[in-house]
Amino acid sequence: MSVQVSQLANGLIVVSHTMPEVETVSLGVWIGAGSRSEAKHEHGVAHFLEHMAFKGTERRSAYDIAEEIEAVGGDLNASTGVDSTAYYARVMRKDLPLALDILSDIILSPRFDPVELAREQEVVFQEIAACLDSPEDIVFDLVQEAAFPDQSLGRPILGTVASVKGFKPNHLGAYLSAHYHAPNMVLAAAGAVEHEALVAEAERRFAALDISPTMPPTTAVYSGGFRRMDKSFEQTHIVLTFEAPPYRHADYFTAQMLAGVLGGGMSSRLFQEVRERRGLCYSVYAFSSGLIDSGMFTVHAASGPERAHELFAVIRDELVRAAEHGFRPEEISRVKAQLKMGLLAGLESSSARAEQLARQILIHGRVFTTQELIEKVERIEAADIQALVERLLVSPVSLATVGPIRHVARFDAVTEKFTIPSTKAA
Repeated sequence: MSVQVSQLANGLIVVSHTMPEVETVSLGVWIGAGSRSEAKHEHGVAHFLEHMAFKGTERRSAYDIAEEIEAVGGDLNASTGVDSTAYYARVMRKDLPLALDILSDIILSPRFDPVELAREQEVVFQEIAACLDSPEDIVFDLVQEAAFPDQSLGRPILGTVASVKGFKPNHLGAYLSAHYHAPNMVLAAAGAVEHEALVAEAERRFAALDISPTMPPTTAVYSGGFRRMDKSFEQTHIVLTFEAPPYRHADYFTAQMLAGVLGGGMSSRLFQEVRERRGLCYSVYAFSSGLIDSGMFTVHAASGPERAHELFAVIRDELVRAAEHGFRPEEISRVKAQLKMGLLAGLESSSARAEQLARQILIHGRVFTTQELIEKVERIEAADIQALVERLLVSPVSLATVGPIRHVARFDAVTEKFTIPSTKAA
């Protein structure tokens, strides 16, 4: 595998994977800071900074940024997560220098023009409004708040209308100065890329990055709790979460296996029992997400308000059954095949591969070979997954619902079978 890694004098890691069969290159800069790195008064600033980076630099207007990348057929985008922020592009091989010039420009020299800032605040207000119209977005924000109360991890990435309305150029500049440092960043590229040329361009474009280390975010404290919103929707959405192993934990891949067995496809236990046998919902799924110091194992489903209590009871029963009786060999084999398929499919997408490389370096400090990852999956046994379910069920649960519940007493009776802390919030 043609993966190469270099480190610039200022600490920036440059990683690339040459894919001879493609003619385009996906590249981007990943910063090891997202919404969890915000102070309380900065709620939403990481996401707003990502927006404002495209609204003009010292050398380019917002239109210039868009026009230059699209003039060569490329595209440019960005995303903000809990623990990272990314700015990325995809271009033809000959246009890699242009893409790097634009990426470095928007990261190193954003202008934060007050007129553009006010206009973009209105855009983000609409983005927040769109989320408040989506019960699925609301319920995930609520369960995050229940799991990590009074912490940046428990607050929505977008911020609130009130917090975003208060942002001035100095707030964006302060966050950028505190977290956009070379040792906390990775430049990753995959596709039609030559590593030596990439490093040479990176040395030219990113030499001005701050070389000092950044302060790590406050340690996550998972608590668990219950949040409910009775806003009227056609369905009632339910999210059930337990604290999951963090990225570097030995059981991280075990949690991925458990998510696959319970809710990773049409043959998963929850899909078969909840949808196929009982017709309680259209969609039900499970996943496990990680952080450096914590994680969340999550089950999501939605049903009509009159059957929400039954839906939740069936999900609970399936978890208990897994803890008591374990898993069949064919289930384990199926999920291992799904995970390996996902790993191998990621190698065929230059954009997915660039992100994978960047995140591995940010989290682990190195790139894993595909064989290493496959071996991690293959080593997991049914007993490991069953033991993880047992630990989840005796840990604090986080539960969120959005939408009306017709039989509240029945629903609450089911929730009491879990260990839910006494502090409950509406």
